[in-house]
Amino acid sequence: MAERSFKAEVKKLTAGAGETFHGEGILAVTKALLQSGVAYVGGYQGSPISHLMDVFADANDLLESLDVHFEASASEATAAAMLAASVNYPLRGAVAWKSVVGTNVASDALSNVASGGVTGGALIIVGEDYGEGSSIMQERTHAFAMKSQMWLLDPRPNLPSIVEAVEQGFALSEASNTPVMLQLRVRSCHMTGSFVAKDNVRPPLTVSQAAAAPVRDLDRIVLPPANFLHEVEKIEKRWPAGIAYVRDHRLNEWFGPDQAHGIGIIVQGGLYNNLNRAMELLRLSNSFGDSKVPIYCMNVTYPLIPEEVAAFCADKQAVLVLEEGQPEFIEHELNTLVRRADLPCRIVGKDMLPRAGEYSAQVIRDSIATFLRAYVPALVPAEVAADPLPAPIAAQIPQRPAGFCTGCPERPIFTAMKLVERELGPAHVSADIGCHLFSILPPFNIGNTTMGYGLGAAGASAFKTKDKRAIAIMGDGGFWHNGLTSGIGNAVFNKDDTVTVIIDNGYSAATGGQDILSSRADNKARVTGNPIEKAVRGVGGGWVRTLTRTYDLKRMRDTLREAMTTPEKGPKVIVAQSECMLNKQRREKPLVRKAIKDGQRVVRERFGVDSDTCTGDHSCIRLSGCPSLTIKPNPDPLRLDPVAHVENSCVGCGLCGEVSHAAVLCPSFYRASIVSNAGRWEKARTKMRQATIGWLQRRDDRARSARAF
Repeated sequence: MAERSFKAEVKKLTAGAGETFHGEGILAVTKALLQSGVAYVGGYQGSPISHLMDVFADANDLLESLDVHFEASASEATAAAMLAASVNYPLRGAVAWKSVVGTNVASDALSNVASGGVTGGALIIVGEDYGEGSSIMQERTHAFAMKSQMWLLDPRPNLPSIVEAVEQGFALSEASNTPVMLQLRVRSCHMTGSFVAKDNVRPPLTVSQAAAAPVRDLDRIVLPPANFLHEVEKIEKRWPAGIAYVRDHRLNEWFGPDQAHGIGIIVQGGLYNNLNRAMELLRLSNSFGDSKVPIYCMNVTYPLIPEEVAAFCADKQAVLVLEEGQPEFIEHELNTLVRRADLPCRIVGKDMLPRAGEYSAQVIRDSIATFLRAYVPALVPAEVAADPLPAPIAAQIPQRPAGFCTGCPERPIFTAMKLVERELGPAHVSADIGCHLFSILPPFNIGNTTMGYGLGAAGASAFKTKDKRAIAIMGDGGFWHNGLTSGIGNAVFNKDDTVTVIIDNGYSAATGGQDILSSRADNKARVTGNPIEKAVRGVGGGWVRTLTRTYDLKRMRDTLREAMTTPEKGPKVIVAQSECMLNKQRREKPLVRKAIKDGQRVVRERFGVDSDTCTGDHSCIRLSGCPSLTIKPNPDPLRLDPVAHVENSCVGCGLCGEVSHAAVLCPSFYRASIVSNAGRWEKARTKMRQATIGWLQRRDDRARSARAF
């Protein structure tokens, strides 16, 4: 179950020529692919591309009606290998994934397809996850484009520009026989807008037709001697063809006057909106982009076009380059091109801009103000010139570290690990990509390293000791992505004496709830229901335990202890199953609301804390960390410590009570049933209980009052 359904929105993809298409960026990308005659699409989910994959899945019927093949790839490497279909055949293909981690995984296939080149247009749509809001290491796709000499598009964040980038990307790929990468930032994926649609185009050649008439070209296969000629072809044919196409079709854009005050700005296309907003704040532009300063907007950031750069810089004293991230590849190349053209223009970049971090409108505004003070002080607004700019709003917002959702089934796993740690002492824990990575943060503080998606078990493989076993964590998504072979298979082969906990949510929860091989949901287009334990035993795993309810804290703790202490050698694997609570609530809450509205009897469980019993020790919070479990002032005036308290966000998972029993904490937790649309007998019984309890309370109050006098 994906976290969001696009069943309604995909109907817009049938829009014909002249109609106005309105929607999100990811929908616009899909529409552009269909307008371009794409023959096949594939990819692997991951922010900010997850919803693009969801759109593909929900539009599967439309894709099939146009003879477009869609593949939900097992990994980014699988998706990249699909581009082999465009090597020998004039098939337009597109694949998508989260970058740079996805590009890392796909790099082997990308290097091969970039070396041999393509016949049909090959488009790689990457979600550029960079900046303080990202979930990965701070790297950029630009390095991969340079390394393998694939062209990199970075369109301005508006739907017409994004659609044109898709269409032109295919044409550029075919004109230069080179794969093209199209990077989309988070805002581009989820922004809304409109553009004038074209008719969807059935691919001139379908994958079925290509398979029926196979073509073999030895010159396209990366083997000696052809691979030595590929490098020559890149330089002598593909590179000039790519530059010529970008130049002749004016894929890059110019804004503002031709010349003003001897300065200019060169910007990556994806940063243009932030730049224009920054210039608005400095009264150098307006909301329509009427800039008072010349701007060269590079919708193609690799390769650079020497003639365009020289023309823009020829009459300028200094040019500010807005290149997000480091190393400053574009700035270095611009300096080279300007020197080769023997121009006196100075390229200004990281000396006036932050070397790292996201270039928000505020960051760009501050940097432009610094640039103007150095070269054209007259353009700096009086209030900016007199006083320093205020601190960014982000610096004034309290930090909110990432953490597990309320009721997350992964939380009891790490609670159990903390309980076992009390008995056996700390162990090295190799973490993995996914929600379980939040265990590294308080209150659990579990996890020493993380090496990549599905590489938790591989990350623990070096710790083959006699004293204490290392623990590895892996999600079900990571298991099928890479972990089965790189982790479990490797551990079996090398007789690694480690413990691996595979967290089985029922789908790839961290990327948005997409179905995977072990999903228990019915999926008419995919094969699901393949147990993880069966796969582990299939590669030789012997000690395997499957727990079907992670909230059973005692069993979770005991199984972990057994895995850590059993005399049996070799890898120990625990498959811990419970559905992602976030997706479960998305599915069940609408059903509950409807049942209550229809007058049906509905029972919901809630947990609470008896304030009179709670000691204020707060061990329950340290061992659970549930967002709904907090503190409140102690109602007893003689006790100063605040007591534990359960907020209304509680989903009734029961972990807090389980922790109290398993950890032998105070018995202050209680479970209550909230009944909606109760029957007559139930209501009468409740009234009788309330009356009896009320009478007893009043009697006790009278007795206390009598003793007081």
